Amino acid sequence: MEKDPVRNPQWRADELEERLIDFAVRIIRLSAKLPKTAAGKHIAGQILRCGTSPAPNYGEARGAESAADFVHKLRIVLKELNETRICLRIIERSQLLPKEQLASISQENRELCRIFTASLKTARARLNWKMRDGKWKMEMKATGSRRLSRYPNESLLEDF
Repeated sequence: MEKDPVRNPQWRADELEERLIDFAVRIIRLSAKLPKTAAGKHIAGQILRCGTSPAPNYGEARGAESAADFVHKLRIVLKELNETRICLRIIERSQLLPKEQLASISQENRELCRIFTASLKTARARLNWKMRDGKWKMEMKATGSRRLSRYPNESLLEDF
């Protein structure tokens, strides 16, 4: 397989999926280090749910049935990453773990959020998404239906 991301967007998507899987594994290990107190158990469960879900949700996005479905599923990935960011901040502020143990995973979380924010911006632009009444909506052309690629998610991710 060609490993040049410019020539093979599939490779870039595969690399991003692997990065999300690695992030999920790190979240699992981090949650195991949390104290076995009521607060530690609560935040461990919460961060396990939100921190491990971006990888499978991204896998779902890659197999989306339409371009609009792809955008929707990418939004879910970003929402879960944002929730994870907040959980990491709670862990840090409550001193459930030393700040040094959170620095690297927090940085990776910020980078993934930036990547998915940019991906959503690109995907929405390619789909003619516009903000209407505080919500993102897809504008349809008056002269007929919009034909979508058989694999819309591959072309949308080229510029992540």
